[in-house]
Amino acid sequence: MDIIDYFDNCKKIAEDLKHQNIIISKIIKVLKSVKESGNQVFLIGNGGSASNATHMAADLFKMAGIKAISLADNIPLFSAYINDDGWEDVYYMELSRLVKKGDVLIAFSVHGGSGRDKAGEWSQNILRAIDYINNLQDGVTIGFSGFDGGAMKRICKYCVIVPAISTPLVESFHSVLAHLIAFSLQEGDRI
Repeated sequence: MDIIDYFDNCKKIAEDLKHQNIIISKIIKVLKSVKESGNQVFLIGNGGSASNATHMAADLFKMAGIKAISLADNIPLFSAYINDDGWEDVYYMELSRLVKKGDVLIAFSVHGGSGRDKAGEWSQNILRAIDYINNLQDGVTIGFSGFDGGAMKRICKYCVIVPAISTPLVESFHSVLAHLIAFSLQEGDRI
């Protein structure tokens, strides 16, 4: 893909995302409610999506005053759970000890758990965490995915799907969406 094609794809994705404005507005309302109640937002992801989770947690905390924690940030704890309990349970184990009624989970996954490779099915730790929160009373899950949305589009209460089949484009637009949401929360409804 050359430079012009890349920017043309970005323009098309941005136009397509406008059609998800209702779901994005609902996510903003959920996060306003979390702030007002004093609850927390837990964020998760793998690889570049973990970076997006951490970045959004920082913005929600600093810009919007929401208690937000990226569960990918505590590397010693993260690796201890992986070593002792396995990859699939790493986020579930953390959430099972941290989450309280009214807390929200935000999950980032480029493929939404839709593929597999030599290591097995992708993002099973993400899907396991979403399932755990969904099974709690009043559990709220928010997903950011790409490609066809994978399992996340079915199991998240709210899911924004970046309409792209390119990992760099999906991750880039996840960051754009996270900034839009954090800025909206900071500014009120003025954006």
